[in-house]
Formats: sequence, C-alpha cells, structure tokens
Amino acid sequence: MEPIFSYSGLNVTFVELILACALVLLGALIAIWVVRRGAKSMSAEQMQAYLSKMAEQQSSLQGRLSQFAEDSASREEKLRKILDERLDIVSHKVGQSLHETQERSAKNLKDLHERLALIDRAQKNIETLSGEVSSLQSLLSNKQARGAFGEKAMQDLIENFLPPSAYDFQVVLSNGKRVDALIHLPGEQGHVAVDSKFPMESWRRLTAAETAADKLTYGREFRRDVLVHIKDIASKYLIFGETYEIALLFLPSEAIYAELHTNFSDVVDKGFSERVMIVSPTTFMATLHTMRALMKDAAMREQAHIIQKEVGALANDVRLLSERATKLQTHFRQVGDDVTGILTSSQKITNRSDKIGSLEMQENKEEPEPDLLDKSPDPLDKPKV
Repeated sequence: MEPIFSYSGLNVTFVELILACALVLLGALIAIWVVRRGAKSMSAEQMQAYLSKMAEQQSSLQGRLSQFAEDSASREEKLRKILDERLDIVSHKVGQSLHETQERSAKNLKDLHERLALIDRAQKNIETLSGEVSSLQSLLSNKQARGAFGEKAMQDLIENFLPPSAYDFQVVLSNGKRVDALIHLPGEQGHVAVDSKFPMESWRRLTAAETAADKLTYGREFRRDVLVHIKDIASKYLIFGETYEIALLFLPSEAIYAELHTNFSDVVDKGFSERVMIVSPTTFMATLHTMRALMKDAAMREQAHIIQKEVGALANDVRLLSERATKLQTHFRQVGDDVTGILTSSQKITNRSDKIGSLEMQENKEEPEPDLLDKSPDPLDKPKV
C-alpha cells in the first residue's frame, strides 16, 4: 500500500494511521476515566508517576507501531514481488494464448476461404446444371425433340457396345417400314429390330395426380399409350424370315421403366406375349453385352475352321521338311564315303611315290619285281554297270 505521509523518515500508511489514532484515543479514554475515578484520592506524585507510566506505554506503543510498519512494508514488498511474478506468468500465458488464438483464427479463416471457394464453384455448377435441366425440360416438352432424344440415347448405347458391322440405323424393311435400329445377329438368326418410344406426357400426368380418381384415369391413359407402342412395333418390325422373332422397345427413362414393372406388370406381360421386350438404358446395356458375346462366339467358331485348315497345311509342311532332311542326310553320308575314298587313293599314291623314290636312290640294282607294285583296286574306280 502506498504511504499517505512521512514523519521523521518513517512512512505511515492509512492502516497504520488508523491503528495509531485508535490506540491514542483508547489511552485518552483510559486516562480520563482514571482521572475521574481517582482525582480526589490521587496525589500529585502519584499523578506524575501515572503520567510517566503512560508515557512509557506510549513509547512502547510507538515502538510497536514502528515494528508493525516495518513488518507491513516487508509483507507489502513480498506481496508486490509475488504479484509481479504472477502477473508475468499470466502475461506470458495470455500472450501465448493470444498467439495460438491468432494462429487458429488465421487457419480457420483460410479454411473458411477455401470452403467459400468450394461453395462458389458448387454454386456455379448448380447454376450450370440448373440451366441444363431447364434445357432438358424444354427439350422433353416437345414430342419430336423427345423422340429424337430417345433415338440418340439408343444409338449411343449401340455404338458403345457393338462393332460397326453389327448394326444399322434407320433401316427400311421389306414391308416399307423404317425401324430406328437393326442389330445383325450371327448366322441365320436374323436381325433384331429396336424402336425407341417415350410415353412421357401420360406418365407425367400419372405421377402428378393427387386424387385416387385422377391416378386411375391417368393410369389407364398410360397403359393405353404403352400398349399402342407394343402393338405398333409387333405389327411393323416382326417379319418372318427377315427379322428376329423378338423386337425391342427402348424406353430412355429408368423411372418410366420402373413404373411399368412396379404398377403395370400386365403391360409387360402383354409385351412378352406380343414378342416385344421392353428395355431401359440399363437393361439394354445388358442385352447388348449378351449380343456381343454371341457375336464373338460365332466369330471364334468361324475362325476355328480357318485355324484347323492352317494347322493341316502346317503339318504337311513339317512332313515335307522331314523328307528333305532325310534326303540331305543321305547326300551327306555319300559325300563322306567319297571323301574317305579320296583320302585312301591319296595315301596309296603317296606310298607308291615313296617306293619309287627309294628305288632311284639304290645303285646297281635291278628293277623292282612286278609283285612289289601295289595292285589293290582304287576305291574311286567304280565298276561299270
């Protein structure tokens, strides 16, 4: 605590001042009380002794107050040091906490900016998708455009899963009817007719119906439209000897296909009875996979005859090679015999030359006897046939 005044080098705080005043007031009250009680019976000497005693007590009190002031100053200094140390620790912790908070805030702001950027890109994608959906809705609202969309979806699937030689688009059949696609099956199985239909208007009315009566009415319209498409395909594109015994009705909407199989199974059964199979983009993909497998199997069977023929020709070439190798081995053996005969004749000629040389070196000797000459036949001298 800060001192309120200094006296003879002694700093006096507010608490010490209050305590001193209280002690002085107490001493005064005691003196007054004593004087009033014993004024009549107390002599001057006793009064003087009593006052001396009071002065001693006051001096003692003054010493105690000084000691108390020193103790208070010491405790205050210790308290100040402790408070300074704790304030330093708290300041360090607060500074560190502020630094960490600042770093976290910066990181959070960076993450927030990145997320806002992602949200912005997503918003742009959503806007683009919304525009595409609007364009698709406007496209599907037109009957001719909707039909062209279905045909294009069907053609894309066929082009993706079948080789170019396995299909044709917009083919005119022998009855003069034009089919959207004709898939050529291997062998004499014929050609599968595929026609795209999109009964979207009646299906929309059915899905938008709220009352049971409206659902029943629009359900009948939807069933009638699909059955008309089935009968149309069966009458136009199933030609005996020209097309396959089953035709495909392609629905470019999985939702309409699911609606048929869920709530209009009788329409699907009617299609099977008319030999018209209804397919969606997913089931049409599976059907095209099956057709491609059949085409590959037929191509492998056709190639098997070619491979068998080539293997037979290869075996004949191997046989001819073996015969020619045998003849060549015979020629090599005959050449070896001829070389052996040549070496034998050469050796005989050498021997005879050595004998002749030895005879010429002998002096005063007779000519060699005829039997000294080698009369063995030359192996090169072959008998005449």
